[in-house]
Amino acid sequence: MDPTVAVVFVAVWVAVGLITGGWMVRRGHDPRWLLIAVALGPIFVPVALERVERRPRLAGAGPDGIPAPRGQTPGGPRVLVGTDGSPEAEQALRTAVGLLGAHCGVLVLAEVVSYDATEADTRAALDAARPRLATTATELADEIPLRFEVLAGPPGPALRRFAEDQDMDLVVVGRRGRGLSARLLGSVSADLVQHSPVPVLVVEPAARPAPADTPRRQRSAPPPAR
Repeated sequence: MDPTVAVVFVAVWVAVGLITGGWMVRRGHDPRWLLIAVALGPIFVPVALERVERRPRLAGAGPDGIPAPRGQTPGGPRVLVGTDGSPEAEQALRTAVGLLGAHCGVLVLAEVVSYDATEADTRAALDAARPRLATTATELADEIPLRFEVLAGPPGPALRRFAEDQDMDLVVVGRRGRGLSARLLGSVSADLVQHSPVPVLVVEPAARPAPADTPRRQRSAPPPAR
């Protein structure tokens, strides 16, 4: 095979895999599918079309189940806080509790996992999310009653759909940085601000203390003239 033709063939093969795998990851599937997609190239396209789920869903409810309808819960705002175990998410929860506290009618802490995390042989992320949410709920039990849920799908759409289905009044999330995951999956806070029918509060990350200025090196005095 001509070297130029071979290079073009490999480039097209990898490009098709990257595009298809990236589309699948953005639709809420595990990023490891991207490696398989690059290896399989165009062969992966029908696999992705078959496996991709179309709508986010509830992956696991907390011990109290999903929130009751508005008329069956105490008065006050119904608030959904998105979390992923990051410091930004913890700050968003602290902000929600500090602003609304016991005034909330319902406060739900939700973590979103990939669709693949709900399958029997790949449940590590789901199994890790439940005890993490339960620990947070227990720690805040004295301050405010807190429910928790685990959702499956792309984070932004999953939170949007849950907030709309459960008649929430406010969604609270922390703003993340612009790292690789944000570029691959998209910004959750931006997705919510642009598309959520429910009002969104985006909590900015805490400002890091500025590093202390290093003292300027003092110039040594010139030697006295002889």
